[in-house]
Amino acid sequence: MDKFLYISMTGAKEALNAQQLRANNLANVSTTGFKSDFQQYRAMSVFGEYHPTRAYAMTENPGTDTTAGVYVETARDLDVAIKGDGWFAVQTPDGGEAYTRAGDLKRDVTGTLTTGTGMPVLGDGGPIVLPEYERLVVGVDGTLSITGLGEDALALAQVGRLKLVNPEPGALAKGEDGLFRMKDGSELPADPGVQVVNGMLEGSNVNPVNEMTAIISHSRLYEMNVKMMQAAKEMDEASARILQN
Repeated sequence: MDKFLYISMTGAKEALNAQQLRANNLANVSTTGFKSDFQQYRAMSVFGEYHPTRAYAMTENPGTDTTAGVYVETARDLDVAIKGDGWFAVQTPDGGEAYTRAGDLKRDVTGTLTTGTGMPVLGDGGPIVLPEYERLVVGVDGTLSITGLGEDALALAQVGRLKLVNPEPGALAKGEDGLFRMKDGSELPADPGVQVVNGMLEGSNVNPVNEMTAIISHSRLYEMNVKMMQAAKEMDEASARILQN
């Protein structure tokens, strides 16, 4: 009886965990550059002093879908999308380096170029600082050129270059902050082969229909396990009545 009850309990608990992961994907369906997380179930044997006699349910995130999202044209000078493979390098609050596909860049009050979430964007020599300008052009190689205030409209001065990287497939891991980092903790060198497109953004790669279908499936699985727990309770009560008689 206890095996029946505990297996049902873990099934219900892991169904809720799976729902949370799927719900997070669905909540980010319109987040720029978001990459959806995979989810899967598997049976996990319980090891102890003796041979394992039970296998509980477990849900896990085996990885992240890094395929490109849909590209949307915005015509905004600070919107940049990576063409093909590659990542933007950003500076994390602890001073480290992380990577993202979100190219909704902006200039803060200090002139620092940041992502839409406020992460400083890295260039060849650290965070990029943009002076005030009338016009900004982003080259295909990530070069940032501006026309300064009051200057000739045709005059462009290079003020920095985005650090663009291209790691090996499977080398990055997604953190709780949504940013990607090298699994071995290293920092990647800039890759001159990565190209960008100005005036466009890469959207989320979440498929809302798939995620909603999965959420419904997990909800039904949770209900089924709860019913099994209720059945275990009724069986236990029936056994107790038989012993009393």
